Amino acid sequence: MKVLGVDPGSLVTGYGIVFSDSQTPHYLTHGLITMRGKMPLADRLGKVFEGIVEVIDAYQPDVLAIEKVFIAKNPHSALMLGHARGVALLPGVLKGIKIYEYSPLEIKQSVVGYGRASKGQVREMVARLLSIPGDLSYDASDALAVGICCLQHLQGGLFRRGIA
Repeated sequence: MKVLGVDPGSLVTGYGIVFSDSQTPHYLTHGLITMRGKMPLADRLGKVFEGIVEVIDAYQPDVLAIEKVFIAKNPHSALMLGHARGVALLPGVLKGIKIYEYSPLEIKQSVVGYGRASKGQVREMVARLLSIPGDLSYDASDALAVGICCLQHLQGGLFRRGIA
């Protein structure tokens, strides 16, 4: 099973595709869909939509996984995230791909083993679990973390965390 994990944003949307055998997640690809802040919102949202369509067409994932909406301190930021999240989900809906949503707590718990883990801890564990050398952007590591979380939930278990 291939899972497309998405970390939506109105300036940067991260994506990552993972798959697994029964005990280990495996890395396929990751990337960023980036927009200029001066672009009109509608153009940025269109770019997110088109980028996710391209990824789905190229890799044919079985599932799309995304973080559930959370309450942000800044209402404007929450609204922008909601827009980006909606257009990131739409390609999956239109292509008939099953969609799963997970809370930030569930994602961090699945990947790090601690629901209040920092972004840095999540990034480090994603790189370790998937054997990705070098630095990942937070947007890409968050997207891959959503994918790992989805695989774990669908397979009903936890992956070995690869702690040496």
